[in-house]
Order: sequence, then C-alpha cells, then structure tokens
Amino acid sequence: MKILAISGSARAASTNTALLRAMKNIAPADVELLVFNRLDALPVFSPDSEGEATPTAVREFMETVSAVDGIIISSPEYVRAIPGGLKNAIDWMVSRFEVIGKPIALVHASHRGDDMLASLRLVLSTVSDHFLENIFLRISLIGKAPDEIEKLIRMSVHESKISMFLADFVAEVRQND
Repeated sequence: MKILAISGSARAASTNTALLRAMKNIAPADVELLVFNRLDALPVFSPDSEGEATPTAVREFMETVSAVDGIIISSPEYVRAIPGGLKNAIDWMVSRFEVIGKPIALVHASHRGDDMLASLRLVLSTVSDHFLENIFLRISLIGKAPDEIEKLIRMSVHESKISMFLADFVAEVRQND
C-alpha cells in the first residue's frame, strides 16, 4: 500500500514535514509512506494551465497522487487559514480525477489551528467523497526542531498514537479498495 503524506508547509524546518517523516518510520511494514513537501514547486493554479498546458511539476505531482491508495495531510495555520501553497495544490487536484475516491485524513502538529482545520475539513469534504473526518491525529510539536521531533515521536505515548492513527487509516484504505 502507498500513502502520500502532504506537508502544508513550504518551510525547510517545518514541524509538519518533520512529523510526517517521523511517521514514515512508524508505518506498518507493508505500507510505503511518501512525504511530499514541495508545495512551493507547484505554479499557481489557473484553469488556462490545465489539459495539454499542465505544467510538468503539476503533472508529476498528480501522477504521484494517482499512484497512491490514500492521502494524509499535515498543515500549519497561516493567519487562521489554510496556507496558500496547500490550497493551491488542492485547487490543482479538484478539477482532475486522480483524487476522486481517495481516502484522506488529517494530522496536525500543533495545539492550535482549529480555524484552519475547520476550513480544511470543509474543503477536503468537497474535494473527496472519502474524506475521513473521524480519523485525526494531533500531536503538539510547535516550536520544536526536526531532530527533537524525531525523538519526541519515539516516546511510547506518541508512537502508540501514531500507530493507532495509521492502523485506522490503513484499515479504511483497505476497505475502500
């Protein structure tokens, strides 16, 4: 099984990206978790750039989306909203077929961000008929460096939460097949 983990942050030292990378090491043996953290490489969405005019970076991103069985998104909150790069990636996905029917779940690396999460849940429930609102993981890592996050994630309390989240998500993905 392949799962795409999308970081909603373009920041090099992103806590969201670090959380997703740490999750990769906890994923079940039969699950390949691919971390995508290059939202900054996607050009701004325009309907004029679809079809034959689709930029290479978008085409490659959508090929990855097409090849996976499910999607996990972890995103920061910017000004109480979805970061522009993540919203842009979703805009590219919404008018295409690759994301349709894919199970999608959220992970959050902060104790705050509820306004962004509410907005992202609304957007994702519109984009996918298989958005799994009930499968959610929140671990407060705000202000931590990526190397600290790796150590924190390995603590039994966090590792068990991540394992349970991944087990629930994988079960839903398998049921979706």
